[in-house]
Amino acid sequence: MNKEIQFTKMHALGNDYIVINETVETVIDEDMKTPLSDTICTRRFNVGADGVIFACKSDKADVRFRIFNSDGSEAEMCGNGIRCLAKYVYDNDIVKKTTMQIETMEDIKEARLTVDENDEVTSIAIDMGRGYFKPEDIPAIAPSGNTEEFINEEIVVEDETVIMNAVSVGNPHAVCFTDINIDDIDLDFYGPRIETHEAFPEKVNVHFVNIITPDEINILTWERGAGFTFACGTGTTSCVLLGYKTGLLADHVHAHLSGGDLDITITDHDDYLTATMEGRAVTVYEASMNVEL
Repeated sequence: MNKEIQFTKMHALGNDYIVINETVETVIDEDMKTPLSDTICTRRFNVGADGVIFACKSDKADVRFRIFNSDGSEAEMCGNGIRCLAKYVYDNDIVKKTTMQIETMEDIKEARLTVDENDEVTSIAIDMGRGYFKPEDIPAIAPSGNTEEFINEEIVVEDETVIMNAVSVGNPHAVCFTDINIDDIDLDFYGPRIETHEAFPEKVNVHFVNIITPDEINILTWERGAGFTFACGTGTTSCVLLGYKTGLLADHVHAHLSGGDLDITITDHDDYLTATMEGRAVTVYEASMNVEL
């Protein structure tokens, strides 16, 4: 059966998404969300995107955020995607608030929108919540056997040892702080091998970081289920959380990604860390398409 659906194409720092409104009614049946996402995200053969976002009704918050990767798998959270959702529901008068609560698979995130005199959203700050460092919470298996944290762990990638750190901010991230220029890193080699490494039983997002100063970094990202992406909000948050925890970074960091910049602020609560992420989101176009369901 063919069905015409409305969608909005958006991006945040080049991380692009197809946004579908399900706050009024279900547009795509549950059993079709995975195959549809896999199909319409395929570049050159369809609309093309890093993922599909569904704006849904919520009984707990102003709106519910669901995101499916380009391979059809559903992700727990996405920092760039949730900024797109916040702008989308504001611009379309679904949630006309400059401070809104957004339900994700893991918890409820607060979004704070900066709006100019023309009612244009110029930036979105997301309370990313707490970073979880215990391997069982990521989830990860530390090769050293450490059950308290996954910090400076040696993992073997085809006979080469790579030093990795890991954290969860609702989804799992592995970070390598390196002196090698990230432009010289073979991401197509390391990305998929670390993503599927046995140390990460539910796969993992992978990031390589060059530290410019304690408050400025460059990041190269390989996303679980998507591959290379121009930016990753949860990944940037994770890099700064791990950098702060290991004493490499300050509590406010300006991060350069392939698609643009993000600002991350860490709050140290003594026994745990939380983070806020701020950046832009852009509406590219609105359209309709026929899909086979």
